[in-house]
Amino acid sequence: MNPLRYSLRTMLAAGLLLAAAAAAQSYPTQQIRMIVGYGAGGGADSLIRALTPELSELLGQQVIVDNRPGGGSVIGTQIVATSRPDGYTLLVADNAYIVNPFLLSKLPYDSLRDLVPVVPLSSSSTTLGVVHPSLPVRTMKELIALARARPGELNYASGGNGTVPHLLGELLKSVTKINLVHIPYKSTALAILAAASGEVPIAFGGIFACKGLVEAGRLRALALASAARNPLMPAVPTFAEAGWPAIDATGYRGLLAPAGTPRAIIMRLNAEANKALQIPAVRARLAELGYDVVGGTPEDYGRLIRAEMEKWGKIIREAGIKPG
Repeated sequence: MNPLRYSLRTMLAAGLLLAAAAAAQSYPTQQIRMIVGYGAGGGADSLIRALTPELSELLGQQVIVDNRPGGGSVIGTQIVATSRPDGYTLLVADNAYIVNPFLLSKLPYDSLRDLVPVVPLSSSSTTLGVVHPSLPVRTMKELIALARARPGELNYASGGNGTVPHLLGELLKSVTKINLVHIPYKSTALAILAAASGEVPIAFGGIFACKGLVEAGRLRALALASAARNPLMPAVPTFAEAGWPAIDATGYRGLLAPAGTPRAIIMRLNAEANKALQIPAVRARLAELGYDVVGGTPEDYGRLIRAEMEKWGKIIREAGIKPG
């Protein structure tokens, strides 16, 4: 190799490293976009909006929310995956980021190669198993015993293929070795109403969709797929209390950055996000929305992502789930 050419290449590489280090030290110098792959008002959107005032103050630059709905969050994720790795475009990731690689035959990005974890923000699980009052069961153990006695005869409703309620139903089937027949509806609300009307005997859905119907006696709540009981419905036991601790549909949300983002920028974002999560006003807002604060290092979030992908990928493959 020509010594002069080698020297020039070395100098160029060193210059680029110095420039990247300088940019990281001065970061941020402009507003930061948080891409949400859904319309305004959804879970990921409400979460990040609860954080942005304090996060903007801590970072010294405005943090804005940019809603890019479509494709089950694929459009928003692709925007971040193909953005410059400079820390100014981040993804607010949720369960769709975890399950899309297994639900969709082809993604326009590699979920683990093209994006890197920044910080885990929150967790929540409000998904219930409910039954119509005519079904002769009052506990999850009784439902499982009935399903074992009548394999393939009981239907359950969800808000569509690949949704969290659907995945919970398939997780229940896998863990307890029962055979329920899935009936997908166009939304969770319609699935819950179908169970309340007796059109289907069993459904899985969120607390906010079920609570009023349970209180009115039109549905019976059997178990919550969470690590702990929910204060909105404290009388409903968890699946763990019912004897199946592996049945947990807790969902996690966090921030991801384009691969190649300098480590110094990742750590600055991580540090300020963790600080924001400890502010009492932020914690109060998140609690009102039904979120538990998580926080942690980028490595913590990376381990969590891989564990969740392993868990739900197995269920999706076993059940042969395809998006509706």
